[in-house]
Amino acid sequence: MIPKGFRAAAVEAQMRYKNRLDLGLVVADEFQAAAGVFTQNVCQAAPVTWSKNRIAGGRAILVNAGQANAQTGRGAGGRCLQSAKAVADRLGLSADQILLASTGIIGQALNIEALVEAVPALVKKLSPEGFGDFAQAILTTDTVPKTAEMAIPFESGPEAWIWGAAKGSGMIAPNMATMLGFILTDVAVDPKLLRSILSQTAENTFNRITVDGDTSTNDSLFIIASGAARSQPIAGGPEADAFKKSLHKVLDSLSRQIVRDGEGATRIVEIKVQGARTKEEALLAARAVAQSPLVKTAFFGCDANWGRILAALGRSGADFEPYRVDIDIDDLAWIRHGLIFGREMDAAAAMKKREYCLTINLNNGPGQDRMLTCDFSYDYVKINGSYRS
Repeated sequence: MIPKGFRAAAVEAQMRYKNRLDLGLVVADEFQAAAGVFTQNVCQAAPVTWSKNRIAGGRAILVNAGQANAQTGRGAGGRCLQSAKAVADRLGLSADQILLASTGIIGQALNIEALVEAVPALVKKLSPEGFGDFAQAILTTDTVPKTAEMAIPFESGPEAWIWGAAKGSGMIAPNMATMLGFILTDVAVDPKLLRSILSQTAENTFNRITVDGDTSTNDSLFIIASGAARSQPIAGGPEADAFKKSLHKVLDSLSRQIVRDGEGATRIVEIKVQGARTKEEALLAARAVAQSPLVKTAFFGCDANWGRILAALGRSGADFEPYRVDIDIDDLAWIRHGLIFGREMDAAAAMKKREYCLTINLNNGPGQDRMLTCDFSYDYVKINGSYRS
């Protein structure tokens, strides 16, 4: 269910790709609040800078695929202004109300002429039924669109919804956001509360996934609340809890879809670390294992090479005693007290599953956290070795 108060559209602007949707637009016909989180990469794309400075009043989002508009010189900001103004003039808004997101090749200047030429047709196509096309238009190396929706289980009052779309397949190691994510809701939410909830839920969902350890220059996650279903803003209490839980489920679904569609991925592995000295050290340990190229290639080959996991843990920065570490693959006891316990052939067989959980117990305290990762296959190298071709 698409939340009330929004329209979307997409067109073939042919900015880089031919014969495919590559320019999308979402507009809030009713508007109450907006918030966003963005990449912590020091090299930030021009649309990131543009949107960070205008997020609170953003009631439309323009997205292009194929060109990142990152590291393109002093003209990048001007191209952002041209893009926003072209849309704003057609919608009767100001340029500062248009949020921008781009994805694609870094260092390629935005094809602003093709974008501006496509805007009239894009605005004309805006419709409550346009969200499927929008989710398709934002993709680059993704193989499938990624969307999620959920009703918010308020105890009383009219029904309200959250809908989201995301893109991401490679260059995924988010830091405050995913590669690109767009969340819409028809509830009204206090702007300060909305910013806080989005930041918290992004931290526990998108910031717990990795495909290749690379944080993009363009990572952006937006949320717009139209208030079309409920005019009284949520300010706290049980309604805020219900909204936060539903938003978490939507973001968790989108983040998991990104990992499942990781470039060349054949296996999805959840890394759960428990028994760390602190929660922070548990995350350090989980992230070190999830992002280790040697561990990820072992996942691909179903190679029960547990030494690679111990080595990753040892360089993670977490404090633990190596001969107290236990590791399970789902319900299979694999490593006990830092040494092989189960049969290697059983561990290798367990690793052949499309999805499984690797549970690591450091037996050194109450801290726990998790990361979701995928394997490194031959196809990952093929895709990224010829990405600009």
